[in-house]
Amino acid sequence: MEIDPKIAHALGFPKAAYIQVERERRWLCRPAPSALIERSELITDLYVAGTRLRLREARLLDGSAARLRLSRKADVDTRRRLVTSIYLPEEEFTVLAAALPGVRLTKTRHRLESPPGTLMSIDEFEGALAGLVLLEAEFISDDLMTDFTPPDFALREVTEDPRYGGGSLAATGLPGGVYPGERPSAA
Repeated sequence: MEIDPKIAHALGFPKAAYIQVERERRWLCRPAPSALIERSELITDLYVAGTRLRLREARLLDGSAARLRLSRKADVDTRRRLVTSIYLPEEEFTVLAAALPGVRLTKTRHRLESPPGTLMSIDEFEGALAGLVLLEAEFISDDLMTDFTPPDFALREVTEDPRYGGGSLAATGLPGGVYPGERPSAA
């Protein structure tokens, strides 16, 4: 782990063995070219009220079994966070989904062909967030994250803007003036 153990402990992660460091950057973007899409899944997240917990249901659009998990995240800074997850069977997931209070967010995630050490995806949001399209890139090292050049369909980086994090989007909706004018007009 590349995070100071004292910082991890202060964020509620006392055992490094159960922590993953997530390095991520985000951009407002246009939809990805279909040739870059490797797979797509429908994701429904429940951000549990008063916690850093997220209950996620991710179903591949090909109809295969869902991946169900409860995760806890804590930001180290705007680009790095600590994450721990528990994968759940359908029965336990159903109990938690019915019992836990919070706000839901639904999106289609398209995993993209990505450079080595990087995982890129496009999230197309539904419901009150319809029209919002975000590119997320995750990295295996800080160097790859720093040196990354986004693809040409990325419009504006919003990594430093906490309003574009999943929990914030679910709780407060679209940031004012999301990005009209940055999206190409339909001619």
